[in-house]
Amino acid sequence: MTNAPEYPASHDLLKGKRVLVTASAGVGIGFATAKRCAEEGATVVLSDVHERRLREAADELDKISGAKPLAVPCDVTAEEEVQNLFDTAIKELGGLDVAVCNAGLGGTKKLVDMTDDEWHQVLDVTLTGTMRCNRAALRYMTEAGSGVIVNNASILGWRAQEGQAHYAAAKAGVMALTRTAAIEGAPHGVRVNAVAPSLAIHEFLTRVMSQDVLDELITKELFKRSAETWEVANVIVFLASDYASYMTGEVVSVSSQHP
Repeated sequence: MTNAPEYPASHDLLKGKRVLVTASAGVGIGFATAKRCAEEGATVVLSDVHERRLREAADELDKISGAKPLAVPCDVTAEEEVQNLFDTAIKELGGLDVAVCNAGLGGTKKLVDMTDDEWHQVLDVTLTGTMRCNRAALRYMTEAGSGVIVNNASILGWRAQEGQAHYAAAKAGVMALTRTAAIEGAPHGVRVNAVAPSLAIHEFLTRVMSQDVLDELITKELFKRSAETWEVANVIVFLASDYASYMTGEVVSVSSQHP
């Protein structure tokens, strides 16, 4: 097994940028992204459906960065809440430079046993919720003439995995949404890209997948370990930064899986 590298130093890659991160409470990729954005000089807005965890995340980021971020509760399955999130962020920050659309819902269920409700629940959060956030961001950014959107997809949008029909279909949809949004945003100076992580184990993932399944997935990784959530966040930071100025419509795999 290859050990994880040391946590990276900051280089002000997002200095002066105003960044909104959805699903950013807790210990997952969302909070890791918010933390790395703050460390790279951004002013961050946190959002999550879980209000208590959202407050705790804001307090934690305050300790880390010395500035308590704006925290706005939002259920991405409700259009009025998504619009309120973006309206509030834009009003309080005076604009928005980056939107990281991270909200997603997983689970494991064989297709033959899956109910319509289980299918629709995952699709509504993971795909339609991402669409709502992209739509709100694009409406503002196209008028402003600049901006960056980074979506969180998954390698399951490319590769099959038993019990993941709903999640894989949703993440494949996020990839297609990313490419289409990029085409529509480009004439207005807006870039839209996505990351596609393979395996980044955190507390919430262990609640919806058994340890046996996670152990099996680790064996497929060339490094024989899960990615750290901040390793995924680093790629999101790169895509959000000016270093990725000529990239749009791309889905970047964050993976060490076998081909």
